[in-house]
Amino acid sequence: MFQTFETSSDPTKGAARLERLRAEMAADGLDGFFVPRADAYQGEYVADCDARLAWLTGFTGSAGFCIALGDQAGVFVDGRYRNQVRGQVDLAAYTPVDWPEVKPGVWLAERLDKGARVGFDPWLHTAGEIEAIEKALRGKGIELVQTDNLVDRIWEDRPAPPAEPIFDQPIEFAGKTTVEKLAAVVETLKSEGQQAAVLSAPDSICWLLNIRGADIPRVPVMQAFAIVTDEGRCLVFTEPTRPLDGIAPFGDEVAFTDIAEFAEALCDLIGPVRVDKATAPIAVSRILDAEGIAVDWGQDPCALPKARKNPAELEGARAAHLRDAAALVEFLTWYDATAPLGGLTEIDLVTELETQRRASNELRDISFDTICGSGPNGAIMHYRVTRESNRTLETGDLVVLDSGAQYLDGTTDITRTLPVGDVGDDERAAFTRVLKGMIAISRARFPRGVAGAHLDALARYPLWLAHQDFNHGTGHGVGSYLSVHEGPQRLSRVSDVPFEPGMILSNEPGYYRDGAFGIRIENLIAVTEAQPLPGGDDRDFLAFETLTFVPIDRRLILTDMLEAGERAWLDAYHKTCLEKLSGRVSAPAHLWLTKACAPL
Repeated sequence: MFQTFETSSDPTKGAARLERLRAEMAADGLDGFFVPRADAYQGEYVADCDARLAWLTGFTGSAGFCIALGDQAGVFVDGRYRNQVRGQVDLAAYTPVDWPEVKPGVWLAERLDKGARVGFDPWLHTAGEIEAIEKALRGKGIELVQTDNLVDRIWEDRPAPPAEPIFDQPIEFAGKTTVEKLAAVVETLKSEGQQAAVLSAPDSICWLLNIRGADIPRVPVMQAFAIVTDEGRCLVFTEPTRPLDGIAPFGDEVAFTDIAEFAEALCDLIGPVRVDKATAPIAVSRILDAEGIAVDWGQDPCALPKARKNPAELEGARAAHLRDAAALVEFLTWYDATAPLGGLTEIDLVTELETQRRASNELRDISFDTICGSGPNGAIMHYRVTRESNRTLETGDLVVLDSGAQYLDGTTDITRTLPVGDVGDDERAAFTRVLKGMIAISRARFPRGVAGAHLDALARYPLWLAHQDFNHGTGHGVGSYLSVHEGPQRLSRVSDVPFEPGMILSNEPGYYRDGAFGIRIENLIAVTEAQPLPGGDDRDFLAFETLTFVPIDRRLILTDMLEAGERAWLDAYHKTCLEKLSGRVSAPAHLWLTKACAPL
């Protein structure tokens, strides 16, 4: 389906809904209640039935939560959403809170007296999250109370849970069979002495079973829980009305059953049971604890194998990115011919870009709602254009265009910053610093064991020299026709997950000046084994393979700011773009591409 453009959220309903929530809190003897953005599966996107935070407050960002108290309600958002939240919530009823700088436990301790009780739905919070809050409240006399969901009580027209059909992911794209993947999980369980593992991440379950779904926007997954035993059995718990005739029959090792039976099935396990503290709802471990079943905290056993793309998945990613790059080049050809005429809006760009992607007849969906922010809207890092916010491009603007696609063979994510006519030297200098950081990551070579926290500063250093920075991670993991934001690997100052061959990440430094402009440049990269260099040590090094091949706008570069190695990298990158895409684009696009890829 094409991306739709809703009107911005209506903050006028938030205050009334907050008062109804407070009435439920009072009825249950609660002084506060948590309303997270997350659902039971802890994914980035939620189904309509789980959009509780947006329904209550009006805030539609992909991360955050509200803590409602009797006299105030904080909406906690990170640096990506601090402009957005102020435009979406009723500021007379809700107070934006800078998170994670302000921790929820500390915020509660400063506002509640001893004896206060704060409710939470145990299916919407992880054990790690609740433990951190309880630690901050230790000694304060404030109790976290497990309860049913108070928002669900007052949401009369709440949509039904999704139960869309599922379908097979072909083996030529999956690379490994379900039997092979299950065997690897069993080996992990036996090596750790565990009887079973609970899977709560839909993308893990879909990866394991080589299936895909359509339960939530942009991410082709089936919402479900699963239990995998050390005997190689996988029991999947999902909506009972879901059609299953779109997939080939599994053998005896896989069975589907009603999600309502999940809690009871946990009670039948022997243990120890592997549970991921970072992703599983705390309800899982509490049910097991109540039955005296030992819980072994451990990472989702599918997380790392899913992140380490096999040769078939990597080859699919390369093919998907070339197909996607051709569509982007057709779009950029159109943009450069059309923008000088004036009158283009942000929605015009989003619509044309998706039209070009659909021309291949291989697009399954976009991988997230396109970010297209011009001028001051570009300074809102995760801006989503609506019919109300839609802005006409003006001469001198920068446009941040962050988009992606879902193909059967791979998931893409790319950002390019585009000029509208001539832009100022201040903007061009900032763009060049961002480019230098992106090139630094692209050229990085590093020994095994290095994680995102070790490399993140490479992308920021050129900005730091100018007393500038950006308030988001440098990169995230990316799935294989799954979630465009996939863990556990990240390019981030807080990520300690070592990079391994096959992992795919984004490389997307940026710069944002509130009320003025934004800049971001993003390619996807894959971790690969680095070839030895003459005179180097006898060490095992890794490097990055670039997957994205779309020209970077040379009109925005202050060439004198680039060092010789950076110029050489960019010229080589553009030469490769031209070579890879020449036979894939129309004659007008080829002419545009040739000019765009000319050496500096």
